[in-house]
Amino acid sequence: MRGNVIESTHLVHAAIVDISGALLYSVGNPHRSTLLRSTCKLAQTVAVLEPCGTMFDFSAADIALMSASHSSQARHISRASDILSAVGASEADMRCGGHPALSEAVNQMWLKGDFAPGALCNNCSGKHAGMLGGARALGAGLADYHLPGHLMQQAVKEVVEDISGLGPNDIEWPIDGCNLPAPAMPLTAMASLYARFAEAAAASNAQTNIKRVFEAMQTHPDMVAGEGRFCTIDEGIRKPVDREAGR
Repeated sequence: MRGNVIESTHLVHAAIVDISGALLYSVGNPHRSTLLRSTCKLAQTVAVLEPCGTMFDFSAADIALMSASHSSQARHISRASDILSAVGASEADMRCGGHPALSEAVNQMWLKGDFAPGALCNNCSGKHAGMLGGARALGAGLADYHLPGHLMQQAVKEVVEDISGLGPNDIEWPIDGCNLPAPAMPLTAMASLYARFAEAAAASNAQTNIKRVFEAMQTHPDMVAGEGRFCTIDEGIRKPVDREAGR
């Protein structure tokens, strides 16, 4: 509203489900095919952790960064670099490329220093660094870790299917902005996927990789986003903001 005038109208699709996937409440079309994009990072991180086991001894902060759409602050770039070192990879192995930071303060600093951001500065660098570790743990080559047919991406697909409860024919896999396959599924299934993370986090008798990811993001919100951003300021938020909101 501006004064008494409606300035803009937004169409909303929303779904609330219980842990069984039963639809409790909806607005718009709850079955709309929806691209998860960065909101899939939690499941992608689970797919990294499962083959890695204790091979690289990832810390909770490492796991949070793998699940992040970070602001390219020094602490984010440094930790992504540390993950690469731990898994025996380098920035040259990453297939995400660089882009302007999500933080305006970081962008201004880069401009003043005539700095050209590389792959480590990508807001998805933690995810890519983690996947290089996953590829190594799977015994697959690093060069093509981002391609749909690679064992790392096949592992991601299996995890997403398992957590969402969908079959392979129920999910589409277009390529996301950071050069990785990203799932599209009914909105209700996306809600169910997040319900599974909430259920695992509440369980006291198991330390699953799903729970590890949730708790890592809860413990290190500074790694999930960055200074001044919603996911970091509000520690009740446990997922990276979908990049659609930033367009």
